[in-house]
Amino acid sequence: MKIKKDKIQELIDQITDVIENIKQEETAHKNIIKETSGTYKKSARNLIHYDALRKHDIRPIQKKLKNFGLSRLSRADGHVMASLLNANYVLNSLLDDRPKKQIKSGLSIKNSKRHLTRHTKELLGFRSKGRRVRIMVTQPTEAAYNYEMVFNMVKNGMNCARVNCAHDGPEVWEKIIKNVKKAAKALGKNVKITMDLAGPKIRTGAIKPGPKIRKFSPERDESGVVLKPALVVMVDAVNEESEPNTLPIDLEWRKGLVVGDRLKLVDTRNKERILKVVHIQEDQVWLNCYDTSYIGTGSVLNPERAGLEPIEVGEIPAIERSILLRVDDLFRINRDEILGEPAEFDEDGNILKQAHVSCPVPEIYKNVKPNDKVLFDDGKIEGIIETASEDHFEVRILRAKELGTRLKAEKGINFPFTDLGISGLTDKDKDDLPFVAEHADVVNFSFVNSKQDVEELFTELGKLDALNKLSIILKIETRKSFNNLKEILLTAMRVKYVGVMIARGDLAVETGWSHIGRIQKEILSFCNAAHIPVVWATQVLESLAKKGLPSRSEITDATTSLKAECVMLNKGLYINDAISLLNNILGDMENFAEKNEEMMPQLEHFL
Repeated sequence: MKIKKDKIQELIDQITDVIENIKQEETAHKNIIKETSGTYKKSARNLIHYDALRKHDIRPIQKKLKNFGLSRLSRADGHVMASLLNANYVLNSLLDDRPKKQIKSGLSIKNSKRHLTRHTKELLGFRSKGRRVRIMVTQPTEAAYNYEMVFNMVKNGMNCARVNCAHDGPEVWEKIIKNVKKAAKALGKNVKITMDLAGPKIRTGAIKPGPKIRKFSPERDESGVVLKPALVVMVDAVNEESEPNTLPIDLEWRKGLVVGDRLKLVDTRNKERILKVVHIQEDQVWLNCYDTSYIGTGSVLNPERAGLEPIEVGEIPAIERSILLRVDDLFRINRDEILGEPAEFDEDGNILKQAHVSCPVPEIYKNVKPNDKVLFDDGKIEGIIETASEDHFEVRILRAKELGTRLKAEKGINFPFTDLGISGLTDKDKDDLPFVAEHADVVNFSFVNSKQDVEELFTELGKLDALNKLSIILKIETRKSFNNLKEILLTAMRVKYVGVMIARGDLAVETGWSHIGRIQKEILSFCNAAHIPVVWATQVLESLAKKGLPSRSEITDATTSLKAECVMLNKGLYINDAISLLNNILGDMENFAEKNEEMMPQLEHFL
C-alpha cells in the first residue's frame, strides 16, 4: 500500500489538536477532579477527557483512521487519552522506522477496564458464574411472606434485591430483607440489598370509585346460546387482588350447601337469576351462572331447599374507575386532593361537568404555565396547558386513541419542558433514609436532576453517619438529569461507590420515543468514561414476568443489556421464569459481547 505521508501527518496534527484541547479542559477542571474520592480520581479525569472529546466532531478523524485499518476511537470512552496517544503512536510509526517513544496516558486501556470491574463488584456484589452482568429484581409485597419465592429468585440468578420505598412500609421491608438474606445464606450467595427512595410522586390522584359490584357473564356463541356458564366462586373474603369471579360468603353458611343446590337472587338491575352449586371443597364453593348477573355487596342469596336461611353477599371492593379522554377535551388538574371524576354530559352531548383529577404536588402549580406540554401515563395521552393558576390548571388533549384513552389513578404525569423546581429528596425520603441506611447496601436515588440534589443526599447521609458506608445509584429519568449528567457524575464521585440506573420509561416520555435509543447510548458512554456501573431498567422481559411469555423484542432488548453492568427486572407472577431466562440469555451471550465490544467465538450450529 502506498503511504501518503502528507495525509498521515495531517491526521496526526488533527489528533494532536484534540489532545491539546483535552489537556486544557483537564487544567480548567483540576479543582473538581481534586474533590473526587481517591477511588475516582483517574475516572474523573477520564470523564473530563471524554466530555472534551465529545465537544469535537471527530467523525472525519474516525473515517481516516478506518481507512488506515486503525481503531476508530468508537470504544475509547473508558480510556480517551490512551486511545488518542496510541493512534498517534501508530501513525508516527508509519512515517518513521523508529517511532517516537510513546507518551504515558495515565490510564491504560487494560486498567480502565479494571477500574469499572472493581467499581461494579463493590457496588453490586460478586458476579454469577458464567456472566458478567448482574441481575437486580424488584421485590413484591409477597416476598415478605413467601420465603420459597425469594429462595428461587436467588437460586435462579438474582444478584441484587430491590425494595421500593414507594410501596409498603418498614415492617414489610424488613421481612423482605430478612428473607433475601436467609435465602442468600442458604445458597452460599452474596446478594446486595438496594432500596429505592420514592421521590416526588407526580401522579394522578384517586378517582371516585365505582359501585361495589361484580359482573358474571356466561360464554355464548354468535347466536347467543350459552356455551359455558360463568363460574362463581364463594370464598371467605375478597380484596382488590382477588380473582374477579369470587364472592365473599360466610364460611359457616357455606357448610350447609350440597352439590345441586339452587340459589335465587335479584341482581342489581332487578333481574331474577339462579346460581347452581356444582363443586364443594374445604375453602371454596363453585357455582354455575347461566345468565349475565350483576352481584353487589349486600345482594341476598335465597336457597330453594328448605332449611337454609338467606345470606347476604359480603364486602366487595369498589370497581376501579377511569377517566375517558378524547382529542380536544379540556381536562382539569387540581392541587387539592379532590376525588377525580369523568366528564358529565346532557342528552344532547353538551358538557355539564368537566373531567378532573388531582395531583397534590404544590411546586407544580407555581411553575407550570400556558403552552407547557403535559404527558399522562407514559405518554399515552398528550396535552397542552391552556390555563394555569395556584390551585389548578387545565389541559387541552392533543393526542389520544381514536375513541379515547382511559386514564386511571396513580398514573405518571410528565412535564418534559418545564422546570418544576422539585428537589430530589422529599420529606418521605428523609423519613425513610434512616431505615435504608441501617438495612440496605445501596440507596437508589430517584428524581435526581442536578448536582445540588446529589449534595442534598450527601448532607442527609452525613447526618446518619452513612456517607461512604451506603453506596448510591442515581436514577436518570428526566430530560434535566440527562442534560446535567456530567456535573451529576462528578459530584457523586466524591464518595464511593456510585452507579447509575437508566430509567428508560420516564426518559422516553421526557425526551421523546425517537430519541431514547441515542440517549441511553450516551448515558452508557458517559458512565463508561467515569467507570461507573450502569443498571439497565424498565420493562425488561415484562411480558414474561407478568404474563408468562416474552415477546421477540424483549429478547432483543435483553441481549442489548449486555452493554450495562446490571439488568433490573420488575415484579410479576412469573418473575422466577424471567430471572431464569435472563440468566441464560446473559450467560449465553457472554461469549459474543464483552461490554461494548463484539467477540467472535467459533461458529456453532444448532441441531
